[in-house]
Amino acid sequence: MAEQRSVEDSKVETVRLVRPNHLNAAGRLFGGILMQWLDETAGLVAMRHTRMNVITASVDNLRFIHGAYNGEMVVIVGKVTYVGNTSMEVRVDTYVENEKDGLRRPINRAYFTMVAIDENDRPARVPRLFLQGEEEKAEWDAAEKRREMRIKRKEEGF
Repeated sequence: MAEQRSVEDSKVETVRLVRPNHLNAAGRLFGGILMQWLDETAGLVAMRHTRMNVITASVDNLRFIHGAYNGEMVVIVGKVTYVGNTSMEVRVDTYVENEKDGLRRPINRAYFTMVAIDENDRPARVPRLFLQGEEEKAEWDAAEKRREMRIKRKEEGF
């Protein structure tokens, strides 16, 4: 039987504090800094799922919903939503957490395609994803549609 892991096995949650050196000229968290944090989180999720090195193949649906400001806590949550043969999709959601009541306000969502690589930097087979519950199955179905769109865009030269 093929090796498999659940979504929860590789889920990652990280917290960052927005500091003055993270701000752009408008006083908001610089988008490039956030993209770095998201890529790191996606990589950790993929490494936990595969237990090997991974590389980022693509990022899509990177949506900046709201800004984050100096002194705010940014919570980044990543999870595997789909696996292929050597690649996987990782959904990364970002929130600003209110330090007084713990409520989280979404500020970003992105989907990363990560590829597992072996010791020779060649693509390597990834464990299957064991889905639990309707939400994970719905996310898998949506991920398949996103994958089809990625393939179509690639065929069209985008």
